[in-house]
Amino acid sequence: MTGKVYLIGAGPGDMELMTMKAARMLSEADAVVYDRLVSDEIVGMARADAKMIFVGKSSDRHTVPQDGINEILAQEARAGRIVARLKGGDPLIFGRGSEEAAYLHSQGIEVEYAPGITAAQGVASVTGVPLTHRGLATGVQYVTGHRQANGVLDLDWKRLANPDTTLVIYMGVANIGQIAVGLMTEGLPGSTPVLAISQATTKDERRLVSTLDHVAQDAREAGLKPPTLFVIGKVVTLYADAMPDPAQEVAAHA
Repeated sequence: MTGKVYLIGAGPGDMELMTMKAARMLSEADAVVYDRLVSDEIVGMARADAKMIFVGKSSDRHTVPQDGINEILAQEARAGRIVARLKGGDPLIFGRGSEEAAYLHSQGIEVEYAPGITAAQGVASVTGVPLTHRGLATGVQYVTGHRQANGVLDLDWKRLANPDTTLVIYMGVANIGQIAVGLMTEGLPGSTPVLAISQATTKDERRLVSTLDHVAQDAREAGLKPPTLFVIGKVVTLYADAMPDPAQEVAAHA
């Protein structure tokens, strides 16, 4: 009898930010296939007898290629198991969850989702910087700052360089210099405030406040590593009002 796969969003790192549905699905799983960005505390919520399969990857190193992950999920489900595919953030926001679901559906395997709090929402919750704010930002855009196999970052810079929206860059720490130049070339002022936050909502969280024309240098000097998320826009001016923990702030540029 074929099992099924739960595509679970583990959230940005803090286990208390998981949904009740995600926690329930994880507790039911016979096998757990999990990513590098899922915290140890969340992985530890799995059943003691669950089969644990690590498939973590970084931008330059894939422990298991995507095709292999797809097949692992299918094999475990074909063996009659309930499989938890545990991903950081939300599985449908830069998480390739839809690709995995499409493959599983093609194999006749049932898929259920548990949405997760995406990194941008996690950053907003711990810094007090809203993604939208009356008079500062009428909308928000989520963009990936990385291309598969380190391909050309061919973003629509003109559309993104909108001073009335908040721009959130995922997976952009390696290309933040290129991103900043692209935005400034299309008219976004170099003085636009930027908040960079690494490993948001975890005990290793680090924050940096900068401006668009200095963020690449500041991030490099601060030694920020993935996962780092960048919030670009006027909403960052509200950061000081949120009384952030100064112990986590690694640099600032006026």
